[in-house]
Amino acid sequence: MQTLFVRGPSSTVRMVVLVIASIVLMTVDHRWHSLELVRSALSGVLYPLQYTIDLPIRLFYWADETLSTQQALLEKNREFEARHLENRVQLQKLDIIEKENERLRELLGAIPKTTERLLISEIINVDLDPYKQLILLNKGSSSDVYQGQPIIDAQGVMGQVVHVGPMSSTAVLITDASHAIPVQVNRTGLRAIAFGSGKIDQLNLRHLPHNVDIKQGDLLITSGLGGVFPPNFPVAVISKIERPAGEPFATIEAKPHALLDKSREVLLVWRNEPVPVADKAEEESVTVEQAAEAKEEKKSTQRRGNRE
Repeated sequence: MQTLFVRGPSSTVRMVVLVIASIVLMTVDHRWHSLELVRSALSGVLYPLQYTIDLPIRLFYWADETLSTQQALLEKNREFEARHLENRVQLQKLDIIEKENERLRELLGAIPKTTERLLISEIINVDLDPYKQLILLNKGSSSDVYQGQPIIDAQGVMGQVVHVGPMSSTAVLITDASHAIPVQVNRTGLRAIAFGSGKIDQLNLRHLPHNVDIKQGDLLITSGLGGVFPPNFPVAVISKIERPAGEPFATIEAKPHALLDKSREVLLVWRNEPVPVADKAEEESVTVEQAAEAKEEKKSTQRRGNRE
């Protein structure tokens, strides 16, 4: 009868043999490096297993670094976008201020040297009624604005004040159908009346005969008649002339020189008021009296000197 199990060396003997073999191998490898080839072969065989075991950890660190970098980039991008938006707003403000300064310089340059006083005002509202052309200004009686005061922009005459409040005033444009302004042709000196047509870009010159000396492109300026508008301000340019047969007068249209629908700032103009005749006479009489007194005093001084 054969035995089913063959009994080998005991576990203790095996452990002792393995320990002795390990010591011998380590000593031989340390002295002569004879196991380097075996180590290289084993490392090549075990590398895929090591890489597979280490792969989840590598993926974790890679994902963490990628997400952190992307988050940082997104935050920086948001910061840059906010700064860019802020800079654009600042640039827009600077552009607005620069354009406003240009308009104000143009306004100041449009005033003749003979004008005694002026005041810059801003348009704060426009009447939406299609049959009226009125604007609201942010200056009133507290700024010495008066009814009938002319207003101009950098290009020419815009209209005149028709109502004055404490802090604001209402002005009518020269193209309003109810408005008329005395003008004269700058080239010939011909005087006429420019009536508003109700259209923002048209004035009408009425009651001028067919043979009147006027041409397209002639500049119309204020004549100064009527005592409302100072003289020599640009008003309009002749744009159309028709001489219909059978009609006693020519049909003449002019385009306003001022930017009636674009200007945001206007100038309130005060005329140079002439000195009344009575005041002049009084001033002259006072001057004559002072001269006579000075002459008498001089004579009395000479008499005293002669006596001495």
